[in-house]
Amino acid sequence: MYRYELVQTLQRYLVLYPHEEPTVTRIVELVEQHPDCFERTCRPGHITGAAWVVSADHRHMALVHHRKLDRWLQPGGHADGDGDVVNVAWREATEELGLSRLLVVETGGSLVPLDVDVHDIPPRYDADGQLVEDAHQHHDIRFLFVASDRSLEVSDESHDVQWFDEQQLRELTAEQSVLRLMEKALQWLS
Repeated sequence: MYRYELVQTLQRYLVLYPHEEPTVTRIVELVEQHPDCFERTCRPGHITGAAWVVSADHRHMALVHHRKLDRWLQPGGHADGDGDVVNVAWREATEELGLSRLLVVETGGSLVPLDVDVHDIPPRYDADGQLVEDAHQHHDIRFLFVASDRSLEVSDESHDVQWFDEQQLRELTAEQSVLRLMEKALQWLS
């Protein structure tokens, strides 16, 4: 998706989730004001893509134990110039989970994100205390995917990858954005 298409997609999302207007507005403003919004160098933040991956029977969700953040999260990452955010989410899911056959889930016959989120990324420093990356924001566009197989592979970006059912996930994390993704996916797939 390019900037115009992303704004249109976010407007369709807003129809489903009107209470999320403040977050959607922040993302739309970034996209409209920054032609380089798909580049990781864009400040105050940039567009990222993420995937919520469920098993074919819709009973399990695949998460990665993120190496840098040391917590269980959905796969996702930087667009690095790719304006097709669905492709970014698919690429990150395949790289981080080792899955290759993923089908994006549409709703109402159109492509709509499962969730959107804007979150702060703290500054990063090297071992000598030198700033490597300044603080910024990720404007995350998250899509729902169904995996046709369940064989996961750990990437160099994570400590582990696993499938979790709903109860296991609730016991695993209190991370609100992860639980929100699970709740929305359960609603979409019911």
